[in-house]
Amino acid sequence: MIDQRLLPDREVYVECRDYEQVAEAVEAMVIRGAPAIGVAAAMGLALGFDRQAKAAGSAAEVFNRISQRLGRTRPTARNLFWALERMKSVFLAHKGLDLGALKQRLIDEALAIEKEDIEANRAIGRFGRSLIKDGENILTHCNAGELATAGYGTALGIIRAAHEEGKRIKVYVDETRPFLQGARLTVWELARAGIPYILITDNMAGWLMKQGEISLALTGADRIARNGDSANKIGTYSAAVLAREHGLPFFIAAPFSTVDMALEHGGQIPIEERDGREVREVGGCRITLPEAPVRNPAFDVTPARYIAAIITEKGIARPPYEDSLCALHRHKNG
Repeated sequence: MIDQRLLPDREVYVECRDYEQVAEAVEAMVIRGAPAIGVAAAMGLALGFDRQAKAAGSAAEVFNRISQRLGRTRPTARNLFWALERMKSVFLAHKGLDLGALKQRLIDEALAIEKEDIEANRAIGRFGRSLIKDGENILTHCNAGELATAGYGTALGIIRAAHEEGKRIKVYVDETRPFLQGARLTVWELARAGIPYILITDNMAGWLMKQGEISLALTGADRIARNGDSANKIGTYSAAVLAREHGLPFFIAAPFSTVDMALEHGGQIPIEERDGREVREVGGCRITLPEAPVRNPAFDVTPARYIAAIITEKGIARPPYEDSLCALHRHKNG
C-alpha cells in the first residue's frame, strides 16, 4: 500500500507481511478512507489466516483473533466491519473444507472485495456525473479518491467521470485539518488527473460560497445511518451547514457498503478520537504549546436534512432516506 502520510512529497510503498502490520498501518493512517480500509482489512484477514492457521481444529480461534484485532483499528468506518463480516460469512460457509482450500476461499473473497469496490466506484461516477453541470465549481472535503478506495474514487470518482465526459469543472479543495488529506492527497490526485483545482483552507469555504465562487459541495462518507445521517471527516458538517445557508446542494458519494442499515440515526455512529499530536503538529513541526489540551474527533455527522442526495453504485438516493435507502438495499439484495 502507498504510505499516504508521505504524500505528496514522496511516493513510498509499504509491504505488509502479516495481519498485525496491516492493523498498524490502518491505525497509523498509512492507508485511510473507508472503502480502502475495508479492502485492507479483508486482505489482512486473508493474509493472517493463511500465515497462522496450521490445523483445522484451531481455525476458528485464529480467524476470530485476527478479525477482532483488525476490528479495533478504526471504529467509525462502516466498510471495515462490513468487509470483516463478509469474510466471516465465507469462513462459516466453507469451514468444512480442508485448510488449504479454506485459505484460498478467503484469499479469493478479499480479491473479489477489491475488484467489486473499483466497479462500484465507477458506477458511482456514472450516476453522479449527471448531477454535475458544465462549468460547475465543486467544493470537496478530505480525500475520497483513488487513495481512499481500491481505485477510481467515490466523490472524486464523480468528479473524474464528469471530467472524462468533457465537462469544464473546477474543484475547490479544503485542506482538511488536522491531517491535511485535502491539501496532501486530493490535490495530488487531481494534479495527476489533469483536473483544475484550487486549494483553500477549511475556513475559506463560507466566504467563497457567499462570493458565488462555489456552486455545490461533494464529499465521501465513512458511515451512513439508514435515515441518511452521514459521518465523514471532521469539518464536513460545517461545509454542509454553509452550503444550506447559501442555497447550494450538498452531495454524499459512497458505496452501499458504507450504509449501516442497523443504525436508525447518526447519533448511534461511533466517533473516533485520535491522538492530540495530530492537532499540535503539522508535518512533524509543533505549532502550539507542547502540552496544550486538545480535542481531536476524526469525524462528524451531517444530519440528513442537509444532504441533497446520496450517490451509491445502486443509484441515487434522495430524501426521505428511510425510504430511498431501504429501496436501494432491497435492490442490492434482490
